[in-house]
Amino acid sequence: MKIFIDTANLDMIREINSWGVLDGVTTNPSLIAKEGTTTPARVREIAAIVDGPISAEAMSMDAESMIREGRELAAIHPSINVKLPMCVDALKATKVLSSEGIDVNMTLIFSPNQALLAAKAGARYVSPFVGRLDDIGSYGCDMLAQTVDVVRDYGFETEVIAASIRGPVHVMEAAAAGCHIATIPYDVLKQMVSHPKTDEGIKKFIADYEKSKR
Repeated sequence: MKIFIDTANLDMIREINSWGVLDGVTTNPSLIAKEGTTTPARVREIAAIVDGPISAEAMSMDAESMIREGRELAAIHPSINVKLPMCVDALKATKVLSSEGIDVNMTLIFSPNQALLAAKAGARYVSPFVGRLDDIGSYGCDMLAQTVDVVRDYGFETEVIAASIRGPVHVMEAAAAGCHIATIPYDVLKQMVSHPKTDEGIKKFIADYEKSKR
């Protein structure tokens, strides 16, 4: 499973990239706003750090404007894919953009039906939101697994990105479902490294090593 980081913070991206595990980056307007910058400026900076796909979200809500904005975003760097929110106009825009060789990440996916439509329209990625479904009493990972099955069963080239990841358990369940990609917040990536038994073992090794030097 590929690992993306879900952030627009350059320090976090540099840190995770230094681990040798980072395959790409997803951003959204909220993450960009937190950094006090603009989407074009920030994705240029990210592209200088990460050798992999970078999602940049278009803010238009009609197909014609989505297409225009998508072309502008894609022109920034070859790694850029255009993030569009699931709706009829986004499907129309995806059909056009994908026919021009521009990758689209259809976001705000909450059902396999939505993912199926996005894949048929030509989306390179679909992003089911796991945690937000959990928030309303559904089991987001069930929807994610169904989405992976639909995409694979019908041979779409679309990759499924597990999004709205809230903790390491979501990552594990995404991997177990055969998800292509998980886009993971910085804090969750840090949590994935740690385990109390690992920490315990390290402390014991250090203690034993210090004893051996006496």
